[in-house]
Amino acid sequence: MNDPPLIAGRREGFAGGYTPITSEGDNGLGPGLDFGIRVMMEGETVEEYDPKETIRVLLSGKADVRLGDQSTTVRRDCPFDERPTTLHVAPGTASRIVARKRSEWAEVRVSNDRSFDSRIFRPEECDREHRGAGLAQGACEREVRLIFDHTSRPDSNIVIGEVINYPGRWSSYPPHHHEQPEVYHYRFTRPQGYGHAELGDRVFKVRHCDTIKIRGGDDHAQVAAPGYGMYYLWIVRHLTGAPYTGFEFDPDHEWVLRPTDQGWEPR
Repeated sequence: MNDPPLIAGRREGFAGGYTPITSEGDNGLGPGLDFGIRVMMEGETVEEYDPKETIRVLLSGKADVRLGDQSTTVRRDCPFDERPTTLHVAPGTASRIVARKRSEWAEVRVSNDRSFDSRIFRPEECDREHRGAGLAQGACEREVRLIFDHTSRPDSNIVIGEVINYPGRWSSYPPHHHEQPEVYHYRFTRPQGYGHAELGDRVFKVRHCDTIKIRGGDDHAQVAAPGYGMYYLWIVRHLTGAPYTGFEFDPDHEWVLRPTDQGWEPR
């Protein structure tokens, strides 16, 4: 792998404007995608007409948005407690954002020669699922939010969602893999928070505002340090002829999914 999986160095947060983090041509992601963070100051306007498929997820802030004939005011104070607003912009479609207070957006771009209707996904449209309850003594209970997938947006080249990893618990667990590459972008409830990300047999310490690139086929799982809630945005890039429709668990650890087997418990 030519590029390091962990992209760090911005743990104090992001400055104003757009900060690129990884790009579509990176060797570490195969076909890849463009990913970065945009910070808009109050009163700032961004208007774009991008030739790529574009996804913008509001991490925090308040803004007026316009996408085609759709317009609304969006707000998010805390990604841990509130589901996201997401703009899904078709290639060559104009979009406009006016920040009403400091706003932070995660932005994804990917080449796509298909056309589709652009759409604003509101928080109430983001499916939320609690996973891991009743398994492994509660050690992998977490909240998974699906923004959209291949079923709901079949002409997209992306599947995207969020995970709220509870303090001291695991997520993406049991370890699983899929042939499509993926990106995780992390935030913590306190800036000194941290967790660990597994990529096969490698383990990386992840902190606030870090990003991990996951190669297709690598088993991956996460754990948050006790006391710290861990958020991550996850982005899967479909492969040509092989869209992401699911994953496979590491068979050595799949037994954890049996509620009747909680594993060893101290006496």
